[in-house]
Amino acid sequence: MSKLTKLEQELRAGRLSRRDFLQATSALGLGAVAPSLLSPAYAAPNKGGKMTVGLGHGSTTDSLDPGTYENDFMIGSAFARFNFLTEISNSGELVGELAESWEVTPDAKEWTFKLRSGVEFHNGQSLTAEDVVNSINHHKGEESTSAAKPIVDPITDIKADGDTVTFVLEAGNADFPFLVSDYHLAIMPSKDGKPDWESAVGTGPYMKDSFEPGVNLKLKRNPNYWKEGAAHFDEAELIVIADVAARTNALNTGEIDMMDRCDIKTLHLLQRNKNVVIEEISGNGHYTIPMRTHLEPFNDNNIRLALKYALDRENMLQTVLGGHGSIGNDHPIGKGQRYYAADLPQKSYDPDKAKFYLKEAGLSSLDVDLSAADAAFAGAVDAAQIYQENAAKAGININVIREPADGYWSNVWNSDNRGWCFSYWGGRPTEDWMFSTAYASGASWNESAWENEEFNKLLVAGRSELDESKRRDMYVEMQRLCSDEGGSVVPLFNNYIHATSTKIAHDENMATNWANDGQRYLERWWFA
Repeated sequence: MSKLTKLEQELRAGRLSRRDFLQATSALGLGAVAPSLLSPAYAAPNKGGKMTVGLGHGSTTDSLDPGTYENDFMIGSAFARFNFLTEISNSGELVGELAESWEVTPDAKEWTFKLRSGVEFHNGQSLTAEDVVNSINHHKGEESTSAAKPIVDPITDIKADGDTVTFVLEAGNADFPFLVSDYHLAIMPSKDGKPDWESAVGTGPYMKDSFEPGVNLKLKRNPNYWKEGAAHFDEAELIVIADVAARTNALNTGEIDMMDRCDIKTLHLLQRNKNVVIEEISGNGHYTIPMRTHLEPFNDNNIRLALKYALDRENMLQTVLGGHGSIGNDHPIGKGQRYYAADLPQKSYDPDKAKFYLKEAGLSSLDVDLSAADAAFAGAVDAAQIYQENAAKAGININVIREPADGYWSNVWNSDNRGWCFSYWGGRPTEDWMFSTAYASGASWNESAWENEEFNKLLVAGRSELDESKRRDMYVEMQRLCSDEGGSVVPLFNNYIHATSTKIAHDENMATNWANDGQRYLERWWFA
């Protein structure tokens, strides 16, 4: 194999950036090579065309209400149709979106955001501070079922004053500007004093043409979009193609221009298509296997520890992800985050230790059901079978229940209908955000229903602590509590892997806060 061929394969596989490819080929004296591979990164933006996307996660129960968004189909639609107060750029920086700037009091309890002028909604209505207040209040209050409720409930008051919005918090939160970039907190136009979510109208790059839950969303470009150098496609269509083989075939035949959640097992076949580019990004995405901790037998932490030690994580990493990721340690904080607990002892496969904890629970063996569907992530059923084989050596009999993909997120996940199942998370930009969303007591998406008094006290204290050293100690301890006492097995952190036609172009940088360029691909990409 020539050096050039090997470099091209590494580039297609996403293991080599285009910049590194150019440097390597230049060093070999091969300056002008593989233009079909390099054009997406370096071509100037063009306007026009229809972008068609195949996504592996959507549901017939999907709603246009931003408070309900929980899958890539709806998250992608949110960033296509709406704007937010802030955003995470494709280089990972927090920048203003609808907020031009912001100020904070020394105790981090009062945040004032100045809004951009001249921004209009799709219906021609001008953006006002009242729209922001109503949009955020949509997620607040005792009656709210929004997944963003844990984020906004600490807001004790929101005030609109001209072109500014001031948030008063019950306690200081140094991460608050990050939180208002959350995909649930879309800014919507007001109608009769409430946000009009049913119309799907926003200030974003694209306008809804038609929507069929769990099937497709058709969009057309917003001709009055306020951002320069963004929203290049004339039209776009997001299609839910849950079956990864069907998604891959659609990309290979040119029916779609991009697919997400590539199948690791067939990635080598996709790499053979010279009209396809595979891109891989390391971020905070991770897989979880949450146990409903208020249900037997998972209400006993000895059982939870037994199950954590009964899994061969390295085997699962290689078998399910083909090495395209890293091993998890039963907490949701990634290695790239500020307060990652690098010194926390890593849990590893230890059947004897699993037997020890079974004995501590008064058992010599355990029979337990585990629900799985590839709706959770590609390879989830295979992962369940690996877990079944591993656990058998510890005297744990895991009965794998293969669930239907359709309705998995409404009938199985985060429900007492099943005690134990598979799940995945895109991660969150900050530790507090991740913990508050999925581990805090009472959080709508606390998928293990875990309640830990010490953890919850640290979560509140860490949020307002301005001393970096003290704050780090708190978040490290929270990770330890999750790992040693929490209700979720977190076996793997997965790389984001998507594939596009070589016709698709984008900047060299790609965001890692969510999959698919921070789920802003429709705004940021174009046809070369």
